[in-house]
Formats: sequence, C-alpha cells, structure tokens
Amino acid sequence: MYSEEHRLFLRKIKIRKILVIMVQILVLVSFLIIWELLSKYEIINSFLYSSPSKVFSTIINLFNSNDLVEHISVTLYEILISFFVASILGFVIATILWWNKFIYEVLDPYLTILNSLPKVALGPLIIVWVGASTNSIIIMALLISTFISIINIYNGFISVDNNFILLMKSMRANKFQMFFKVILPSNLKNLISAFKINISMSLIGVIMGELLVSKSGLGYLIMYGSQVFNINLTITSAFILGVLSYLMYLIINRIDISIKKRQN
Repeated sequence: MYSEEHRLFLRKIKIRKILVIMVQILVLVSFLIIWELLSKYEIINSFLYSSPSKVFSTIINLFNSNDLVEHISVTLYEILISFFVASILGFVIATILWWNKFIYEVLDPYLTILNSLPKVALGPLIIVWVGASTNSIIIMALLISTFISIINIYNGFISVDNNFILLMKSMRANKFQMFFKVILPSNLKNLISAFKINISMSLIGVIMGELLVSKSGLGYLIMYGSQVFNINLTITSAFILGVLSYLMYLIINRIDISIKKRQN
C-alpha cells in the first residue's frame, strides 16, 4: 500500500502529464485556427501557403482516388525496413567495437568521416550502382542512420560506470558475462534513445531517396507537388509525414515506458 504522501506525489505527476498533453493539443489547434483564419481573410496567400481546410480536402481526394494508402504504405515500408536494418547493424557493429578495442581504433576515423559525409551527394552514385528502385532508397536511408546509430550505441557502451566493470573483473567474469550482465542492462535507456534517433534518421533518408528516384511514396508526392506547383499536395504530404513520425515515436516511447515499469 502507498502512503498518503506517495499518493499525492503520483497524483501530481498524473495531473502534470494531463496538463502537458492539453497544452500540446491547444498549441496545435491554435496554430491550425490561426493558419486557417489568415488564409481565409487573405492575410497570407492561400495559393502559396495553403490552409488546414485545403490540406484536409487534399487528404480526402487522395483517399477517394486510392492513392493515399498506397503512398503511405510505400513510405512506411521503406522506413521500417531501414529502421530495423540500421538498428540491428548499429547494435551488432557497436558490440564488436566494444568487444575489440583494436578494431575500434582502426575504424574510428572512418566512422567519423562516413557519418559526417553529406549522403545526398552520393545519391547519383547509389542510383548508378543499385538502380532507380526501392533498394537505392533504403540504402540512402541506411547510410544516413546506420553510422550515427553505431556511434550513439558504442558511446553508451563505453560510458558504463567503470566500478561495475572492475567489480565484474574482480569476480573473474569474462567479456561475454560483462556484456550481458552489466553493459547491456545499463544501456537499455541509451538503446531506446538511439532507436528514437534512428526513426527520424530513417525517415529523412527515405524521403531524400524518394525525392531522387521514387515513383510512389510521400517523398514522391512532395516532389511532384512542387514540380506542378501544387502546394496543397506538397504541404499535405509533409503533414502526413509528421503524423507518421509522431506515431512511430509514440510506439518506441511506449516500449521505453514498459521497460521502465519492469525495471521498477
């Protein structure tokens, strides 16, 4: 049973969470209302800046023409493939680098260079090497997300309290035991943070790839809308991307909350 003070504390936390959500919704609704009013009364040019009502109308038209589900599913498929592959590669390579410091010392400058390299500059080469297909889009996303995933996860591995490592060594634990008993459990929060970053990086990579080669997907709609000067289509596609990104973030955040509850 919780004490009265603890119940009050939990209630304050719950009230604060509800308040934060309400303010977030209020900010979004206020933005949409102001945007709509500015467009309606021609304070801004609705042809250039669109409006919430036009965005909603565009979504309905895309849905009625069966294009909405198709383009969302294509982009979502590419994002999920890129996310899972980048996360697995990041985890495995970061583990290898932690396991063998010599390999890390050899690869460290190359990881830094590859991570800082502007990947969009490699777009034309990727298209030539792989072809103008979904594969080139996924490779573009992997180039953007994998290296930063490796670096983030590895930095988490080496930032574990050294006292835990010394304690395990004093008990004659091998590296396998240290990794699964200390390093991995201590990095659950860091891994979740890396996955959150991976979602955004994978989304950026996929959209960059779709802008270059795709004939379907939300990135394609953005490019097509800008080419034919259909600003409503471009803004609508960007809005849908934002919703997708937020939903994927919520899923990972829910996993994070579940892990924290189990740890407590």
